[in-house]
Amino acid sequence: MLTVLGFAMIATFLVLIMMKRMSPIAALVLIPALFCVAVGQGAQLGDYVLDGVGKLAPTAAMLMFAIVYFGVMIDVGLFDPIVRAILRFCKADPVRVVVGTAVLAAIVSLDGDGSTTFMITVSAMYPLYKRLGMSLVVLTGVAATANGVMNTLPWGGPTARAATALKLDAGDIFVPMIPALAVGLLFVIALAYVLGRRERKRIGYLTLDQALAPEADEETVLVGAGAGAGAGKGEGDVVRRAGGGGGASGEGPAEAAAGVPGFQGLDPDRATLRPRLYWFNAALTVGLLTAMILEVLPIPVLFLIGAALALTVNFPRPADQKERLAAHADNVLNVSGMVFAAAVFTGVLTGTGMVKHMADWLVGAIPDAMGPHMALVTGVLSLPLTYFMSNDGFYFGVLPVLAEAGAAHGVSPLEIARASLVGQALHMSSPLVPAVYVLVGMAKVEFGDHTRFTVKWAALTSLVVLAAAVLFGLV
Repeated sequence: MLTVLGFAMIATFLVLIMMKRMSPIAALVLIPALFCVAVGQGAQLGDYVLDGVGKLAPTAAMLMFAIVYFGVMIDVGLFDPIVRAILRFCKADPVRVVVGTAVLAAIVSLDGDGSTTFMITVSAMYPLYKRLGMSLVVLTGVAATANGVMNTLPWGGPTARAATALKLDAGDIFVPMIPALAVGLLFVIALAYVLGRRERKRIGYLTLDQALAPEADEETVLVGAGAGAGAGKGEGDVVRRAGGGGGASGEGPAEAAAGVPGFQGLDPDRATLRPRLYWFNAALTVGLLTAMILEVLPIPVLFLIGAALALTVNFPRPADQKERLAAHADNVLNVSGMVFAAAVFTGVLTGTGMVKHMADWLVGAIPDAMGPHMALVTGVLSLPLTYFMSNDGFYFGVLPVLAEAGAAHGVSPLEIARASLVGQALHMSSPLVPAVYVLVGMAKVEFGDHTRFTVKWAALTSLVVLAAAVLFGLV
């Protein structure tokens, strides 16, 4: 009974948000509350929710202060050189823009934190997508899928969880998987190329002309300063459409200039720039990421200290600090609210026992004849299970059972552990991953739209990684 209700609850949630019948926050709270009552455990709802909130509170704190920290870094111009480099590479060609998105997301993912990756990637690419009239779900889909492949790094989480759950060495799991994961990353870049071609066909081939005085037949879109303030004369990038039909964003220059909340575009004269503190901010960011990788302190504590330092050094006046916090408050509230709402969903799933019953049912449904192929079975199951469950639930609850079943048929736990990583490309778009709300929130994309677009491509990427792993004899 709990198995059926568990799947029904997840399906109801996905259908409602994809059809836009409910907002993600409302669905994350109300649907599990109703199902908790339906299974006869309504009296325990408060305990389940508080337990879920307690487990996700550190994540919410990390996201809150990470958004403030990177928001300030964007304000003061730390990432402007990256943006300019991407613009030079992209040359307003949709193919290059989408490929650049995949490459940037993959590079930034080396820090092992999805939220950081999405904040930097969206901050750099969002204004360009808006100015060129490109589809924003392409931005979120490519970024999430590239980050999902890179999320398998030993310090990214899944590999460490698999190693801990099966008492293996993380290096023994990850290093042999590098060729298969490299194939997956190349597939994401190839996918970005295909999607970019599709965008180019839709909106036409574009060229970026740094012109001071646009001609009458050009559509001028300015890179603004602040929340919608246009750039001064001569400060805008002129986009000349050289062919193709449709694809216009339907926005005027002021609307297109308003990028990610708090993001100042490329306006070289914005008031928040701190060029004299550039190397301090760069060193602070590198030091923060290094400390995070080395686990010097818990990540929420690191970002809390980092945000306080960034605000104090770059904006010594309390009034300026208050203004910067207000500029990023919208993102902070949306993301932290989503995380706490997700705590209701995960708390009910775990507390009622739905997750355990769903996992047991799936494992029990595996035919005995598939025993010798348990590594392949694990790889296939990792797609739906890591999408509908948290990584903790899958790696600590389900993976040991799969490994035990494989061991009974002579399958090495290392093969099971490696196979368990292939679903991460899809996992990063799961409604249970807090970072995905940072991605869709900053890109101003509906979660349902992101899901509809991304799931098929992310699942295909995971299957490519699995096929490569089988081909290389890793699973």
